[in-house]
Amino acid sequence: MSMIAGFIATLLYLGASVMLALRLRRKVAHEPQPPARWPVLTGWALAVLLHGATIYGDAFSPSGIDMGFFNALSLSAWLIALLLWTASLRHPLELLGIILLPFAALALALELSLGGTGTATALPAGLQIHILTSLLAYSLLAIAAIQAILLAIQNKHLHNHHPRGFIRALPPLAMMESLLFQIIGLGFVFLSASLASGFLFLEDLFAQQVAHKTVLSIAAWLLFGTLLFGRWRFGWRGRIAIRWTLGGFGALVLAYFGSKLVLELVLGR
Repeated sequence: MSMIAGFIATLLYLGASVMLALRLRRKVAHEPQPPARWPVLTGWALAVLLHGATIYGDAFSPSGIDMGFFNALSLSAWLIALLLWTASLRHPLELLGIILLPFAALALALELSLGGTGTATALPAGLQIHILTSLLAYSLLAIAAIQAILLAIQNKHLHNHHPRGFIRALPPLAMMESLLFQIIGLGFVFLSASLASGFLFLEDLFAQQVAHKTVLSIAAWLLFGTLLFGRWRFGWRGRIAIRWTLGGFGALVLAYFGSKLVLELVLGR
């Protein structure tokens, strides 16, 4: 049953991405009535529900939680899809789904084909809080990173005075920057909670197998914290904001998945 739900969710993710791409195409072509949002958001919501059911069946059991590489990747992709769908109900962010929904489909397909090879482990409540806040921080800041890339493209075209194609379908630059910092601010809160819960509930955050993850997570926290301070104190925006955002997210990718990839898939630990 889990396999069927996951397969349907994968198709729904891809279908929603295609519909978003068609909607963007019609906007760029200035067609009078672009397709309504509700069919896309409905299919997207069904994909998230089925993906969640698949993850729950594969990663959670009475004996504990299986956070192997592919299950963790799929869970992060699910959170990204869920958070982006929720944000899109209030803000014009659904176009990010053109990029992020195929990633969710790929992560789910990898879970279905290669997941379930880890060992379920019973975790105390404090450690579960640490894992949840870490994944929420990563998911929100992943959305921010894609937003920053779009902002960089939009900024370049506007400075060259040749906005065309999908750039004209994006919200105004000021709104894009405002949304970027709102997402980063929320992600920073969860990243702070993740680090605080790690120091509270983990015995040794600088043990050999997790020291690099801790150092990279702290580096990401410092980068995002400096960016938010610079925005508040000096009005940082544009290229500075983009570079700091991508730098912070790069550190998080290495911390959350780079180490897990090396330990599990390369070293087989």
